[in-house]
Amino acid sequence: MANSAGTSSSDKSQIQSLAKGFRVLEAFSAEDRELTLSEIAGRVELDPGTVFRILNTLTTLGYLDRVSGTKRFRLTLKVLDLGFHAIARTELRDLARPILRPLVGQVNEAASLATLEGDDVVYLERVHAGLVRLGVDTRIGSRLPAYYTALGHAILAHLPREDQLRVLNMRERVKLTARTPTTITEIDARLKGVRRNGYALSDQEVVAGMRVMAAPVLDADGLPSAAVSVAAPPHRMPLKEFVSLTAPPLLDAAATIGKAIRCSGATTLQTLRST
Repeated sequence: MANSAGTSSSDKSQIQSLAKGFRVLEAFSAEDRELTLSEIAGRVELDPGTVFRILNTLTTLGYLDRVSGTKRFRLTLKVLDLGFHAIARTELRDLARPILRPLVGQVNEAASLATLEGDDVVYLERVHAGLVRLGVDTRIGSRLPAYYTALGHAILAHLPREDQLRVLNMRERVKLTARTPTTITEIDARLKGVRRNGYALSDQEVVAGMRVMAAPVLDADGLPSAAVSVAAPPHRMPLKEFVSLTAPPLLDAAATIGKAIRCSGATTLQTLRST
């Protein structure tokens, strides 16, 4: 019922600025993952000045990212923590955790599940033992550029060519160590190796003293839903021995997670191919 001022009692109990903020978040979709300020303003029917302030607030809070080199915005995985984390992402983590755990032992100190968001791989699950000795602090929700990571290469290798190039050209590619692949030619050679061998390998290319192998989690159409990786210090054994011991169980784990996802109906995050 409206009061004498023409405002309903339900409107009076609402925080309109909060409602507008959620309208902005809801403007994004699987088909439109990146939007400009003007596109958002048109969709939510708010003036550009109001949308500008909302976008700045949501970006500061970590719910939106500015797409590097453009005037576009995109949702971050932090949005999922409001609901999707409790429904789908937790389900996926529950499926993956017991499969990742046996990968950690005398050879490998960490095992991870990650997906692709934009030009980053985002960690969804992580099981580790002596990770401090690897000299990294990677946690659930951590993001790393796809162009130099074994996880990124495992996923990129099975994407259409136009999506590979889109991801690789979204940011400047810089060397972290002398071994970091940065040119399209170098990275293409790695992606070819993934398709040939079934796994990606990074031997001290990101962090000195860390060796990583990753395998893609493929859907029924052969497209990547995610990737699984293991990390180990290189001083324990020669590279050839590491590959022979690690590749079979890693490939089995990736295949098992893919099968579990398909059989259970668990929801996985969409890769760039959805854009």
